[in-house]
Amino acid sequence: QVHLVESGGGLVQAGGSLRLSCAASGRTLSTYTMGWFRQAPGKEREFVAGIMRSGNGMFYGDSVKGRFTISRDNAKNTVYLQMNSLKPEDTAVYFCAADRFDRTSTLHYDYDYWGQGTQVTVSS
Repeated sequence: QVHLVESGGGLVQAGGSLRLSCAASGRTLSTYTMGWFRQAPGKEREFVAGIMRSGNGMFYGDSVKGRFTISRDNAKNTVYLQMNSLKPEDTAVYFCAADRFDRTSTLHYDYDYWGQGTQVTVSS
């Protein structure tokens, strides 16, 4: 089992940047595909970005392609989400999640472990 803790959220103006971190304890992160999801009030949980175990395979949701970058440092047991050119519609609670399988899933129910989330608010 792995325990995930997100950090780095906050309030930023449109066009600004934030970097989210997801630190893991318990099992090493290198055995999981990692993903970031987000959920805005009244909306369903949305896939944002994922990265496979080795760090060589990244995949993104259409709404963030070209603006967000996911990366991982397996030695530090941490996954990151660099968010640039932020828009008000990016406002949401952002969650990191771990998938036991080495695949490119965008489906939230494929992920086995979840953090508690961090709030990102983008003002216009």
